[in-house]
Amino acid sequence: MRQRSLIAITAALAAGALTLTACGSRDGDGGSDSSGGGTTVVIGVDAPLTGDLSALGLGIKNSVDLAVKTANKEKFVEGVTFKIEALDDQAQPSSGQQNATKLVANKDVLGVVGPLNSNIAESMQKVFDDANLVEVSPANTNPALTQGPDWQTKKERPYKSYFRTATTDAIQGPFAAQYVYNDAKKKKVFVIDDKKTYGAGLAATFSAEFKKLGGQVVGTEHIDPETKDFSAVATKVKSSGADVVYYGGEYPQAGPLSKQIKAAGANIPLVGGDGIYSADFIKLAGATATGDLATSVGAPVEELPSAKEFVANYKAEGYKEAYEAYGGYSYDSAWAIIEAVKKVVDDNNGELPEDARAKVTEAMQGVSFDGVTGKVSFDEFGDATNKQLTVYSVENGAWKPAKSGTYEG
Repeated sequence: MRQRSLIAITAALAAGALTLTACGSRDGDGGSDSSGGGTTVVIGVDAPLTGDLSALGLGIKNSVDLAVKTANKEKFVEGVTFKIEALDDQAQPSSGQQNATKLVANKDVLGVVGPLNSNIAESMQKVFDDANLVEVSPANTNPALTQGPDWQTKKERPYKSYFRTATTDAIQGPFAAQYVYNDAKKKKVFVIDDKKTYGAGLAATFSAEFKKLGGQVVGTEHIDPETKDFSAVATKVKSSGADVVYYGGEYPQAGPLSKQIKAAGANIPLVGGDGIYSADFIKLAGATATGDLATSVGAPVEELPSAKEFVANYKAEGYKEAYEAYGGYSYDSAWAIIEAVKKVVDDNNGELPEDARAKVTEAMQGVSFDGVTGKVSFDEFGDATNKQLTVYSVENGAWKPAKSGTYEG
């Protein structure tokens, strides 16, 4: 739908003849006017808001909500009021695809933050790309999402509308391997994954680098993420002689897995990626989690000068749930969309054009700002230019940063 200018809206209101529509153009671009005398732009959110991964999903939702409230309070885009529409994908690809279709159908949606899971992203990317609707994930780390299925030999961007503020497993897996081998001095690893896009991909990049460094993979196993009984694999770990376990997957399985490995008599650390970096992992693993390790994207938010305002504002807003591992990245993902909308509005004499979605997607490529997590910008594949990662260790019942840096190939 072609957006009315603020002057036109004011005149229509004065005449008492303003009719609101959400008709949209045929290709689905555009937003809709709000009764507040401006233009309403909706930022969609897709994340697991219920179920095992809801701690991370709710942190994503709340952080996007905070970004929207901040933009509105500051009147960051003159004449535009931002709102969010948050949908629960239940960590299921089919639900994610349905949510993508629903968000595309809402003509006010000009950008989407999410999803959490890489396999959910795979089900959503084409739906968004066909509608020229930009998607910015704060958490997806599988390299194929931005660099194509053959990313190790031939990088090719599959969808121009997909971006992310998190770095990829092409960096995260090897970074973890270097820490485990060089810093933790572990030489024999048992590698386990949950067979899903994120977990299997992360385990593969870790294993390749660990072997390259001179480490030995003494066993591998795949688990069923629908079960919580890992006694059989725990026994295999014990008999393998491994001095460390690497798990590619998420905290609902990683916590019980760590606990059961120790119960089997293998008093060795479990190491994982950002999928296990949650307070819930420690709750599930119990006291035996001490010494377990996780890598996560970026530097510790609490230690970044750029994040102090975010942390304070999040607390002041009174959200019931913690912002968790991806809070800062979710805020920055939403703010990237807000920045892109601002550029489109500024370039179009203070209003949104008919092809607003396509223009916002185009503007996203050039977005660059100082965010909660540091400098936010994107490379030619839509990947974050910030490649920093941190290793965390469980100490006294909490995650403590052990080392920040990036993969040195």
